[in-house]
Parts: sequence; C-alpha cells; structure tokens
Amino acid sequence: MNPKDVEPFPSTWQTALVLVAHPDDPEYGVGAAVAKWTAAGKSVHYALASRGEVGIAGMPPEQAGPLREGEQRSSAAIVGVDDVAFWDFPDSNIRDTPGLRAKIAETIVALRPDLVVTLYSGHTWASGTPNQRDHIEFAHAVAAAYDSLADPPAWLFENGPDPTHCEVVEGYTEVAVNSLAVHEVYLSVLDPETPVVEQARRQVEMSTPALPGFGARTVGFILKRQR
Repeated sequence: MNPKDVEPFPSTWQTALVLVAHPDDPEYGVGAAVAKWTAAGKSVHYALASRGEVGIAGMPPEQAGPLREGEQRSSAAIVGVDDVAFWDFPDSNIRDTPGLRAKIAETIVALRPDLVVTLYSGHTWASGTPNQRDHIEFAHAVAAAYDSLADPPAWLFENGPDPTHCEVVEGYTEVAVNSLAVHEVYLSVLDPETPVVEQARRQVEMSTPALPGFGARTVGFILKRQR
C-alpha cells in the first residue's frame, strides 16, 4: 500500500477491546498505541485466549502459565490497562473453533467496545517471516465472531504490515519498552544472550516505524470490518 493512502487511526471512540492469543502479544505490537489511548482517557480491555503455558522452554505448563499471567497483568498495568481476561484455550493449539468464536462474541457483547483490535491473520510478515498458526487461527475466529453479531463494534482492526491506518505514538515508545520488558522471564529464556530491555527496545522500534507522511513513529493497523 502506498503510504499516502494510509489514514490516521480513528479518534472518535472511547472503549477498545484488544483480543490476542498469548501473553506478550499486545506488547509485541500495539503497546505504544494503547499507552497513548489510555493517557487520553480512553478505556482499553485485554482478553487472551491462553496463558502462554507452553511458551517457556524447560518450564512445565503448571509453572509457566501463572508466571506468564502475572507478567502480562503487570505489563498491561504499565500502559494503563487493568482489565485483563484469560480464557484458558490451549497454548500452541489455538484453533478457529465454534467454542472460541462463541467466547469472542460473548466478550464483545458483554463489553460493547467501540472497536476491536486483534492479531494479524496473514501467513507471513513483510520480512517473509512466517506468522504463528495460533495467531492466524485466532484472528480468523475474531473476524467470524464479529460477523456473527447483530450489532458489532464500529471497527475491527488487525495489527500488522501494509496498514490502512496508523496511530502516531511519538512519546509513547519508551513506556511500550518498559511494558514489554516486564515479560522478563519469558524474554530471558527466549534470548539469554541479550539483555531483556535491549530485546524490548529492539522489538518496539521494529513495530513502530516512522511511516512517510506521518513524520513520527507509528503503530500500523489493517481495517478488516467497519459497520
């Protein structure tokens, strides 16, 4: 997509629901935007399909799940999110099932957000890196749940490459770094040779490019549905 065709992210909303598959998914993508939104007085809710219980190599699920849940709650608090729900679908085996669609739809109806943000549904990122199957399946389930609603939110966005909309996040990237760095155990096992804060800063910089036409760092969103 030509950068000149990318629009500013909508501002006429008050409540957002961020739907993801695992702990750290918000911090790897939309954390800086969430920090900006909550600083402006908007309400943001997180709902996660799993607790990431198989995401730490060498750690049993019964230990990793509670640890990652705790890291996620602390991380969310840094960007102003205090409502974080976990649904206990199986980490690394999240599939676009009727049960998952029903839980997503139930959560949207209960919270009645103005917009929903979820994961990228494409099979590969712009770099050519394959997307995780959990992410793809979950994003498809979100779209299907949205389509099933008689009165859906005004917008459904995915966070991913080739955005249709961007949120300028200049001034909010450092809080996003701090939020991601709270996933300390997860990151330290993922890459034991690189300090956690350095990993976090590198990831936030990658996910907040300075898109031409915006003149500042941005978080990119793909508009999937609009009521």
